[in-house]
Amino acid sequence: MDLKSFTSAITQIAEEKGISPERVRDIIEQAISAAYKKDYGKKGQMIKAKLEPDTGQVKFWQVKLVVEKSMILTETELEGKKEKEREIEKSSFAKATEGKEKIRFNPEKHILISDAKKINPKIKTNEELEIPLETQEDYGRIAAQTAKQVILQRIREAERDTIFEEYKAKEGEIISGIVQRIEGKNVFLDIGKTLGLLSKEEQVRGEFYRPGQRLKVYILKAENTPRGPLIFLSRAYPKIISKLFELEVPEISQDLVQIKSIAREPGSRSKISVISTQERIDPIGSMVGQRGTRVMAVINELGGEKIDIIEYSEEPEKYIKNSLSPAKIEEVKILPKNKALVICPEDQLSLAIGRDGQNVRLAAKLTGWKIDVRGPERAEEEKETEVVEKKETKKKTKKAKK
Repeated sequence: MDLKSFTSAITQIAEEKGISPERVRDIIEQAISAAYKKDYGKKGQMIKAKLEPDTGQVKFWQVKLVVEKSMILTETELEGKKEKEREIEKSSFAKATEGKEKIRFNPEKHILISDAKKINPKIKTNEELEIPLETQEDYGRIAAQTAKQVILQRIREAERDTIFEEYKAKEGEIISGIVQRIEGKNVFLDIGKTLGLLSKEEQVRGEFYRPGQRLKVYILKAENTPRGPLIFLSRAYPKIISKLFELEVPEISQDLVQIKSIAREPGSRSKISVISTQERIDPIGSMVGQRGTRVMAVINELGGEKIDIIEYSEEPEKYIKNSLSPAKIEEVKILPKNKALVICPEDQLSLAIGRDGQNVRLAAKLTGWKIDVRGPERAEEEKETEVVEKKETKKKTKKAKK
């Protein structure tokens, strides 16, 4: 077996699949040790191989765990373990061994500490002793087949791990994907090295998907499953809006404009508050772009979803007033318990509240305040009622004191 050519071929495959050279060498060593064990080893043996990539030379060792006599099952305990294995492992046996489960001694796997010290005087209990084996270069067909299976399996596992780590690092980012297939209410997208799942909960209401369609999606999370990495995608998550604006607005990546908050009803409308870190920069103008090109690029990517961009303010009254845009607000009164009373002209009342209360609902979500919108007349009536109630409360208090 020409190990240098063999290593070179495997390395080439690994480079194509994005696997590290160290992982490749580990895979080859596992394959060679499996082939060695098949032709020259014994049942139960643990064989370790070490490959020198430069020379193509391989060294072999048999690995044994160093144990003491107290760690080994006696004949009586062994018989009991066979009869009541589950009970022993879960409770009584664990108590009897004070949390240390005894082992079934196998001379191919284990070696007593007294014998191990004859080979390596510095060895300790529970350490692994490596015993050199004679190097073999000739392997049969079955051993070669075993090595091949090990290589294919390990490369597949390494490829899965690499893909998982890559997309795990991309959590919270947006990527471009192509709709590959639709299964029931789930949409699977080709996102490069694997498929991503866009579940019904993460889809935008009213959007329709078709095979071959290209979409930008937000990576929610990556999970490693027995079938390989599973990447969860979203089109409805609010942060997809900030990520899309990052692509369109250079001032965000330069930290000249910051997105403070986002409130979204996917497929319908969103509100986004922004602030400038420098006085000369207009945050809203930066987000909108010349002739609205920047905001329109995001709107088009989201299938026509309306986006309101408002300026953030540290002053609650001003921030709440801005959040109810495009309605014109007369006055904002800050009340206890994180409530705010907003007074606006009668002709602006429906605009401030919005269709089915959407505008005020998004404004409340954006600012974090409970917003109550009133017209001037109703606000005055409520004020008078409040004054009357306070007077009655005072009268009752005086009577109670008397």
